[in-house]
Amino acid sequence: MTTDSPEGKSPSRGKRADAQRNRETVLAAAAEVFVASGVDAPIRRIAARAGVGMGTVYRHFPTRADLVTAVYRHQIEACAEAGPALLAGAGSPFDALREWIDLFVDFLVTKHGLADALQSDDDRFAALHAYFLDRLLPVCAELLDAAVEAGDIRPGTQPYELMRGIGNLCIGSDNDPRYDPRRLVALLLEGLRQPHAS
Repeated sequence: MTTDSPEGKSPSRGKRADAQRNRETVLAAAAEVFVASGVDAPIRRIAARAGVGMGTVYRHFPTRADLVTAVYRHQIEACAEAGPALLAGAGSPFDALREWIDLFVDFLVTKHGLADALQSDDDRFAALHAYFLDRLLPVCAELLDAAVEAGDIRPGTQPYELMRGIGNLCIGSDNDPRYDPRRLVALLLEGLRQPHAS
């Protein structure tokens, strides 16, 4: 039995756990701030939302590009992990697909401005894009296949074209407050449905 701390844990292990929690908190706060204000939002706003000092943010993410990249990867992982969970818990495969696409749209809104934030770091951007496709295309394919098998949607939609189409619908939301990409994404999804399923 260790006596290094009252809980029997070593101080260094506790510090690592605290650091990891702080990192996750900063990532979640940054994602929320990026959705509301874009990737150029002040770091102090992210620190305030996370309830940490600016030094904590910079200790984990020395540059804005580091932070934006980490948020992007974090959201890719969250989106990838959500697919199977939604499929297991939703009322139907179509409901799971619709809920997953809502998460995907949230992610795409955060993603806007990524290229500018990374500036000329084309290698980093290309690596992130490859990671995005590697992680999310199989999840989208699994959801589409399940919805086809259940008779909810027509067969033939490819995951890449669906994700690309949703991405294109989300582009116009930046500059026009009258434009609601979610309404158009919902129409797109309804267009995939089998006639008897809608």
